[in-house]
Amino acid sequence: MHISGIVQIVFSPTGGTQKVADMITDAWNLPIRRIDISQLVLSDMRTAADELCVIAVPSFGGRVPEIACRRIRQLSAQGSPAVLVAVYGNRAFEDTLVELEDTVKEAGFVPIAGIAAVAEHSIMHQYGAGRPDDTDRQVLRGFAGGIWDYLLQMNKILPVSLLPGSRPYKEPMRGGIQLFVTGQCTGCGLCAVKCPTGAIQQDAVRITDRDLCISCMRCVSICPHQARKINPVVVYALAHRLKDGCAGRKEDELFM
Repeated sequence: MHISGIVQIVFSPTGGTQKVADMITDAWNLPIRRIDISQLVLSDMRTAADELCVIAVPSFGGRVPEIACRRIRQLSAQGSPAVLVAVYGNRAFEDTLVELEDTVKEAGFVPIAGIAAVAEHSIMHQYGAGRPDDTDRQVLRGFAGGIWDYLLQMNKILPVSLLPGSRPYKEPMRGGIQLFVTGQCTGCGLCAVKCPTGAIQQDAVRITDRDLCISCMRCVSICPHQARKINPVVVYALAHRLKDGCAGRKEDELFM
């Protein structure tokens, strides 16, 4: 099969998912077109049948963020082959890959491979700290090479089968983590511009709409003055609750 180019379709609020996607696509040494589905307004919403797509999302409580699903469904693929990537914070990805598979099929993609990769947890940074690392890079690049060889040998795209996960999916997480704004806030509005869901308004940056907030931590990670915070007591309690599930190093899982 001839591949004319590479397309990254990524939802990466704090950068970990983007790092994983880059490690995969860098192995192919082709120009990359990027569709950032964390933006409120999407562009370049079509992909062609001869474009190889990497569709990467974080796992939020074992599910694809609902806003990411909605935006993937807005895309128009003409049978484009797709590598599906679920990135999680060293706990579990659960139903993320099967939900992503169902979602991309609705948009016209043909999923040919799946990857569950670890990145540093966006809230409890001690879990998956420093991931993806050099070991992940070697694993992901090696698998990407295998995908490329597979495509070159195939005259017809065959969809991946038996991705791990359950249908119906597990119940999504309910309720976000409440943030607070310190006196260091200058009102620059960067958090409002970059919020994936529009939960922060530029004329009222100290207020977060809790109905829209998905606790993605982008506003915390990008604030130039570190003015947006989570209550450390809440973080400690969450870390203690997830300690057993996040213990030890989880390795990347590959499916084709």
